[in-house]
Amino acid sequence: MANTKSAQKAARQTLRRTAVNKSRTSRARTAVRSMEEAIASGNQADAAAALRSTSSVLARSAQKGVLNKKTASRKISRLAARVKAMAN
Repeated sequence: MANTKSAQKAARQTLRRTAVNKSRTSRARTAVRSMEEAIASGNQADAAAALRSTSSVLARSAQKGVLNKKTASRKISRLAARVKAMAN
């Protein structure tokens, strides 16, 4: 257990931040999973709509520091390429 007052406060903050980050990570993973389902369905309109919401969630999680900025960008790019390929 933390001994000093500042260490106790840091421990409380860590618990709060961990809970928030866990929620944001879960939201991002769920968004990617729903995007995968939309692509698998074969409907390009649904996939394009899912791409807009998923890219927003991924960008936000990168901005908050849950995901690395380049990781989020790479995931968005790959998903967009898959949606674009559905047109062919």
